[in-house]
Amino acid sequence: MSTLHLVSLGCVKNRVDSEVMLGVAKREGYRIVDEPHQAEIIVVNTCGFIGDAKKESIDTILELASHKVRGTCKTLIVAGCLSQRYSSDLAAQMPEVDHFLGSSDMLKLADVLSGKGERVMVGNPADWVMRASDPRLLTQSRASVWMKLAEGCNRACSFCVIPQIRGAQRSRPVDDLMAEAERLVASGAIELNVVSQDAIGYGRDLPTADRVPLADVIRRLADLSGVRWVRLFYLYPEVLSDALIDLLAHHPRVLPYVDMPLQHASDAMLSRMRRSHGVDRQKRLIDQLRQSIPDLTMRTAFIVGHPGETQAEFDELCKFVEWARFQHAIVFRYSDEETCAAHDLPDKVSPLVIANRARKLMAIQRRIARQRNRALVGREMDVLVDGPSEDHELVMKGRHAGQAPDIDGCVYLSEGEAHAGEMRRVRIVQSSDWDLVGELIDESAGDRRRVGLKVITG
Repeated sequence: MSTLHLVSLGCVKNRVDSEVMLGVAKREGYRIVDEPHQAEIIVVNTCGFIGDAKKESIDTILELASHKVRGTCKTLIVAGCLSQRYSSDLAAQMPEVDHFLGSSDMLKLADVLSGKGERVMVGNPADWVMRASDPRLLTQSRASVWMKLAEGCNRACSFCVIPQIRGAQRSRPVDDLMAEAERLVASGAIELNVVSQDAIGYGRDLPTADRVPLADVIRRLADLSGVRWVRLFYLYPEVLSDALIDLLAHHPRVLPYVDMPLQHASDAMLSRMRRSHGVDRQKRLIDQLRQSIPDLTMRTAFIVGHPGETQAEFDELCKFVEWARFQHAIVFRYSDEETCAAHDLPDKVSPLVIANRARKLMAIQRRIARQRNRALVGREMDVLVDGPSEDHELVMKGRHAGQAPDIDGCVYLSEGEAHAGEMRRVRIVQSSDWDLVGELIDESAGDRRRVGLKVITG
């Protein structure tokens, strides 16, 4: 069998696309290998969202291209957002790449593998939306999987190129979502992580007769036999329906976890960012969620250094983060993308100031996260075991309900025996800025290996 190696960069939505391409390769008779030097075909699924991601993608392509000279690689394929955005430039400047596919061209990999593909096969991103019938090969634990509600986005945020490289929003019909979920659960999934670029806008693009409220979709997924956790991502800060809030608050298998990228906390900045709301709405929404949803976990994202951001506006953002005390927050440094509306705005912020603001805001969030984690010591909670930690082969790690896969912290399991895919009861015994250490408490104290852990902060 011919061998294929794939590298997936960027977001979890990209990972799902990568898993579809791996499914295509397996269907075409290819053997998937873990190391690039073992592969005859190498695929890089790129990210082209911001400057750092573009650099990582280009560096990765050039590194893997070396295997065509000193390895077994015969064909190098570049797919995803970077080639969707810059296909002509990349094709002219990277002769070592044999084929280019765009952000919606996952299924075209079959043509390339069969020898029928042209060098540049970058199509219209609106031509594809994932379907349950698409082949897919999961790359991580079968117990925790990602599902895409939709492709693309209809928003017009000044800093974002997603609508340009992913197209307008295309929601998946609910029956198709259910078909995929049923297959994933049958293969062992107990956690469904449901994501799109704008989950709150799900279904608005569908014909009226096919529209199903988001709350109903999530409820149907959570009611599937075998599902333990359903986690919803990327809720735009609009008014949430009472039904969705009630679901987050009371359904035993819908996690009280709200991922809501807010981007800023100054009215003037939100206006420049072309966000359709102000700080008052954000505060009211946070208050409403916290009053309505017991044990709520909130995750958000902010951008610092957007054109026009003054020191006073950044100070407003810092005070807002101090007030909100989010469990999880990530800070992005503004990337001046040439095709974004923000690129033409005056009053650019210097890179040094942007870097200093990012460090300050993350220092505030680090302190909040440390305090919140410390308050969890002594609590008992369910933990989904992901597998061995990267640091110690005898130490397993997992996540509690307030920790999403890959993007939040984890719980290291310091005692007892656990296996990937299990849901176990754990007592938290130590904490650090981002992670926790817990002891398994749902098995006998008999023959089991003890492994001590010391948490390293920072």
